[in-house]
Amino acid sequence: MSAAPLWDALTERLLPVFTEYRSHIADLPVEVKADKTLLTEADVSVQRIIIDAIRATEPDAVIIAEEDERQDLREEVASADGRVWVIDPIDGTAEFVQEERVEFCSVVCLLEDWQPVSAFVLAPELGPGRTPLVVTADAAEHRLTLNGDAVAPPAAPGPDRWISATRSAGAPPRDFDPAAGQAGFRLKTRTTSQTLDMVRAAVDLSHHTDPSLPPFELFWRRRQKVWDGIAGLCLGTAAGLRHCDEDGTPLPASPAFFSQAEPVFASTVMGRPEVVSWFLDAPH
Repeated sequence: MSAAPLWDALTERLLPVFTEYRSHIADLPVEVKADKTLLTEADVSVQRIIIDAIRATEPDAVIIAEEDERQDLREEVASADGRVWVIDPIDGTAEFVQEERVEFCSVVCLLEDWQPVSAFVLAPELGPGRTPLVVTADAAEHRLTLNGDAVAPPAAPGPDRWISATRSAGAPPRDFDPAAGQAGFRLKTRTTSQTLDMVRAAVDLSHHTDPSLPPFELFWRRRQKVWDGIAGLCLGTAAGLRHCDEDGTPLPASPAFFSQAEPVFASTVMGRPEVVSWFLDAPH
C-alpha cells in the first residue's frame, strides 16, 4: 500500500504547527539532553502528531521515535515481523531554534523486513522564500519525489564536488580532510540536519533552495543515531547509491539492532559507488 496519503496528511498537519512555533521561536524554552542535543516543546508536539497520524491508519504500528525517552530494550520491536516506523520529529533542532536558520526537517521512515522501504522528509523552510520542500522515497520502485514531482538522482559531478563530513565544533581536522582536498573535494564540516545532508546526496536541491545548496557526492558520519539516518538510507537506496560503514561492511538491519533503546550506526557512509570506493581506501 502506498504511503503517499500519509505523507500528504503529515504535510498538511505539520506545516501550520511549524509556522506557529517558528513565529515565537525566541520565546521557546530549550532543554539540553544528556547527549548534548536539544529538545523543545515543538519536538514533542510534532512527534505526537506523527504518531497519531500513523496509528490512525495502522493502530498496532510498531514505532521507534527519538523523543520516546526509552531506556530499556524495545521488546515490541524485537518481537515485530520487521515492519517498523522510525520517527525524528525535528532533525536539526539546533537549527530550528535559531530564527535565521532553515536546515531542519521532520523525518519518517517505514521498514519492511528490517529494511527501509519508504521515507518522508519535510523541510518547512528550506525552499526559496522559506517555502517548504517535501522529499519522499520508495526504495523498491527506485522512485524519488520533490514536492510531489518525480526527480532523478544528481547527474554527473560538476566543477564543485562536495562531501558532508561534519565534526563537532572546535574539533581538529582529521586525516581525511586534507586527503579529500587533494582529491578535489570541498568539505561541509558544520553540523546541521544529518537527514538533509543525506537528502542532498540522493536529490539535487541546488535549484530549489536560496541560497543554492549543492549536492553531496558522499555522506560520512560516525555514531549516527538511527532516526538521524534511516530515512536518508532509504533515499540513497532509491537513488542507487551505495551505503555501508567506514570499513565497507553493510549497515546492521536486524531485530537485535532496532530493538535497542537508542540504535546507533557505528559509522555511516553513503554516496556514489565510485566515491564510496575511493573513501574506503582514503585515510579516515
